Amino acid sequence: MPAKSKQQQKAAGAALAAKRGDMPKSRLKGASKSMAESMDEAELKRMAHAKRSELPRRDHKG
Repeated sequence: MPAKSKQQQKAAGAALAAKRGDMPKSRLKGASKSMAESMDEAELKRMAHAKRSELPRRDHKG
């Protein structure tokens, strides 16, 4: 599933980097930390590779 906002995409990218060992998992916070724990590498890759120009700055609910 692709990201629904730029913030979600950024968090998925950080989680993916930690999952691959490019960055220590101890640097993750909030959403990126929970994504790294609950999603596999393929899911994170799909979420992190959405086209940024098509994403809103943040996901508005309501």
